[in-house]
Amino acid sequence: MTAGWIIPFIILGGALQTCGAAMNGQLYKHMINPWLASAISFALITLFFIGAFLIMPNPLPTTKDIATMPWWAVVGGLVGAVQVYAGLTLVNRVGAGTFIGFTVTAALIMSLLIDHFGWLRVDAHPITVWRALGGAFLVLGVVLVAKF
Repeated sequence: MTAGWIIPFIILGGALQTCGAAMNGQLYKHMINPWLASAISFALITLFFIGAFLIMPNPLPTTKDIATMPWWAVVGGLVGAVQVYAGLTLVNRVGAGTFIGFTVTAALIMSLLIDHFGWLRVDAHPITVWRALGGAFLVLGVVLVAKF
């Protein structure tokens, strides 16, 4: 992906995340069982990525790549499942704006901490006054969205 498409693709992903939360809310509403709805959602994701892998199977990891991978690297999908389950069961209760507002705010605050401390092997990016102020404005924004 060229550098010119990175930000638009991230924006598209964010917009689609909101749509996905609303779609999953409807899936849950009609499936009634949140575990069944979650399984359906993840089955489609799994089939999509298996198909993409079969179409584009390269590059493949080396044994060194696999041996040096941290144990927690494979847990990322399960961590994402928490967000999918939360959206599936809660977006209809609080509304898409409030749900995504809290999601984005929590994600940004955690991202600032991960960046600052270099957690999860991310290159460190110290929290500055401006970055902290941006996070504070996001907190203020989500409070306003949730309250009104």
